[in-house]
Amino acid sequence: MTTLELPPTALNEGDPDDGDQGRQLRGALIAAQSPIKKTKVGYQVPSQSGNGSYIVDPDPVDPYCNCPDFELRDTPCKHIIAATMALAREQDEPDEPPATEPTHPQQKQKKTTRNHRAYNQAKEHEEEYFGWLLRDLCNTVEQPDYHFGRPKLYLGDMVHAAALKVYSLKCGRKAMSSIRRADAQDLLEQAPSRSSVMHYLQKPELTPLLRELVVKSALPLAAAESVVAIDSSGFATGTYNRWFDKKHKRERKEARWLKLHLMCGVKTKIITSVAVTESNTHDTVLFKPLLEETARYFNVEEVSADKAYLSKKNLYTANALGIAAYIPFKVNSTGDHGHHKPDPLWRRAYHYYQLHRQEFLEHYHQRSNSETAFSMVKANFWEGIKAKSETAQINEVLVKALCHNICVLVQSIFDLELDPQLGALSTPTQELIALAA
Repeated sequence: MTTLELPPTALNEGDPDDGDQGRQLRGALIAAQSPIKKTKVGYQVPSQSGNGSYIVDPDPVDPYCNCPDFELRDTPCKHIIAATMALAREQDEPDEPPATEPTHPQQKQKKTTRNHRAYNQAKEHEEEYFGWLLRDLCNTVEQPDYHFGRPKLYLGDMVHAAALKVYSLKCGRKAMSSIRRADAQDLLEQAPSRSSVMHYLQKPELTPLLRELVVKSALPLAAAESVVAIDSSGFATGTYNRWFDKKHKRERKEARWLKLHLMCGVKTKIITSVAVTESNTHDTVLFKPLLEETARYFNVEEVSADKAYLSKKNLYTANALGIAAYIPFKVNSTGDHGHHKPDPLWRRAYHYYQLHRQEFLEHYHQRSNSETAFSMVKANFWEGIKAKSETAQINEVLVKALCHNICVLVQSIFDLELDPQLGALSTPTQELIALAA
């Protein structure tokens, strides 16, 4: 990797004065490399030759800076130039994009390009297609070898039954009607009992299997997704963390919730990789495993994430995979990565963020599609968790992600104008699931 060669922002003692042109260049570098904060008395520009900062008033008529250079020459110094550029950058970035005015007072702009006919058909036949797609996906589940004792239930049927329970938004007892209906349609080898479904959801070995099925369910749309986004969101449980407060001599409790981390395609909102953690797990540690798992099956060109994922490790992870990462920098971020040794990749990303902000935001705003994916999961399958044990809660959240992916596949069948007739369903089903087998 080539190290960026940038001129210094501060002259050494004894260096000749480089004139107004040099101050313009060094002021531009300060605006790109250093955070410039607006205070009550003016702009605070950090000193480039040591600790501390200078107070600047970038007034175009009567500018002011308390640095020695301005006091000596009484003309704009590099700090005033940097503050002026920071002020211009703030004015060029509107809080909201300007609305496009219609060409005619009575003419309204179209807000969406959704194919309403395909959307309506997908919703009308979603439940029918859901069972068949889920069956073909569960057929890829390998049954553990039987050794001795009571024969185990077919693992694919247990996943199928758990997904039907989550999809129906019913409790275990009321969901048995959906499970028996699937058995009557030959979608199950044998209809399991309600207690068996609950028992299998509590198995820890089901967690990696569900994560694998989420990835498999996304593979049919691998050719359609090259830009992905990552984010996390919470799912509330019905359990509480309790402790005794010694100071106030009473018991306290706090609602417990889990955090779902997902990476999704920005076009179809298909979830490409997923993980479920405790609520106190930081987002940045999930960037590397989720991106590497997605890049294993998808030809990813871009990934966008919010400031919680900003770290040098994550930038190098995306760079090693040949993926452009669009992660905004924090207010206190600098081009030298704090007090550590200057890093070329960090500086290059920081300068691009500061000097090409509008171009950066055009890519970064695709991150909002991950929030749309979360909205779809919670709206369709509820944001609460009904299970009580910790393992069952994790597995239930993963089943929600699996059901979301299957619903996205159903929508894709109609968007791609495949044959929606139920009698010919086996053909599009095999086409979609062939890559996942």
